[in-house]
Amino acid sequence: MDLTALARTVHEFLSESRGAIIVEDGATLFDLQTARYSLSTDRGKCVLHMWSEERNCVRRVLDAEQKNEVLKLTVQRLGQPRPNKLEICRGRDHRTASAKKSQRAGYHKLLERVLRREYPGAKIAPLTSTIDLERSFGPIYARGALYQGTSAWAVIGVNENETQASIDSSLTIGILWLDYLRQRESERRHVRGLKLFVPAGHSAMVRERMAHLHRHAASWELYEVDAKTATVDRIDTDDVGNISTRLVHCPDNAAARQRFAASIARIGEFVQGAEVHILTPVEISFRVCGLEFARARVAFATGSFHAREEIVFGVGANEAVLNQESESFFRELCARLSQSRRVDRASGSDPLWRMVPERWLESLVIKDVHALDHRLYPRFVYSQVPAFSAADRAMIDVLSCTRDGRLAVLELKADEDIHLPLQGLDYWARVRWHHARGEFQDFGYFPGVALCGQSPLLLLVAPALHIHPATDTLLRYFSPEVDWNLIALDEHWRGGLKVVFRKRAILPLSQ
Repeated sequence: MDLTALARTVHEFLSESRGAIIVEDGATLFDLQTARYSLSTDRGKCVLHMWSEERNCVRRVLDAEQKNEVLKLTVQRLGQPRPNKLEICRGRDHRTASAKKSQRAGYHKLLERVLRREYPGAKIAPLTSTIDLERSFGPIYARGALYQGTSAWAVIGVNENETQASIDSSLTIGILWLDYLRQRESERRHVRGLKLFVPAGHSAMVRERMAHLHRHAASWELYEVDAKTATVDRIDTDDVGNISTRLVHCPDNAAARQRFAASIARIGEFVQGAEVHILTPVEISFRVCGLEFARARVAFATGSFHAREEIVFGVGANEAVLNQESESFFRELCARLSQSRRVDRASGSDPLWRMVPERWLESLVIKDVHALDHRLYPRFVYSQVPAFSAADRAMIDVLSCTRDGRLAVLELKADEDIHLPLQGLDYWARVRWHHARGEFQDFGYFPGVALCGQSPLLLLVAPALHIHPATDTLLRYFSPEVDWNLIALDEHWRGGLKVVFRKRAILPLSQ
């Protein structure tokens, strides 16, 4: 493969792989949701540079071959003559199909052995992981049931070889499995609740979500399984006051804009009306309809402590420094973005038009949050608020408040996503936890607003035809303390936000 074709193959694959992972020697080096990269063809070599907060790597690309959702690269490390393999995987799980099947079959045997030992008097239905697309059941989770006289329990298990995201999502599937068993067994026995089994040390996210489910609608039990010893520990999900999360300070918007005034003015020469988002006191983002195309940041010259402003550009994880040599490429990118992200000239086949639809939706919500709910205060709308936990680096899509000071968490989905309700519940719980400790105003959010003591609102927002059919079922099992609103938008939301219908939680009279 010649140099031009090689670079084009790598660039096109990466530009369509925003959430990909980069694997070398069986280990994940980078996650492109947080890492960055640059690709160059200087001096007749195709060089891939990758970096994140944890590491910095440079590889010379010698060859490329795409198989399904994986781009396999033959690469050479600098200073080493022998090439090796590097894989860019669009899927978060890069195991082979045979490895997944073998590991899941082994887990079935392990979980059945655990169930027989822990519940000696119960009848244990054979575990299954067959695909049932109608009910959103896939091969990742082992599904089963425990029968004890006229009552039963739904059982869901997930093995330690699955991704953390799959483990975190197990509660969604568990609720749907419980609901399905209740319908199937309604004339024979009562299905009391759900027993959910996750790998040891990986229960934090599931525990936090399970703590806010309806205790009178079903019984909820969470267990950690140690695969090496086949032992089980029950996890306490009743303590809703112990959430592993931390908030970050809200950057000073006015100070950051003043600091980066020169960069903002320069970007304005290329793209009129570019959205400016303050990421940190020393870094800002420039976007067109939610799609980031450049950043300005405070950088240090090599071998010096002298700080200077630097503009980098690129779409997705791709990044290059804006200078005299790269200005023509930047101008071309800006011109294409201005055309591709226009609603009146959009084309579904244009990759720039298709990219990051949720960020596009987010940009519209920030500009017109009042269109979603008349109670919301347009003056205070924060996007991508970091609320880290031990399990992930979460970003709350949009955080706002009502005019009478009640916090509102907005979870946005532009495409169909079965996990919308539980992800929204997770962010709601974090916001509630920080609010109870008075941290939002201590950290610079909602200055001058008298925030009330009520629990936050939870607004789940998606286009009407892209709301997953299971959403209603999942919301039925939310705790009554969660005041949720499901807001369905017109399918042509890019042209402006229009609510076509909404559903609300039926709260107890005491609330």
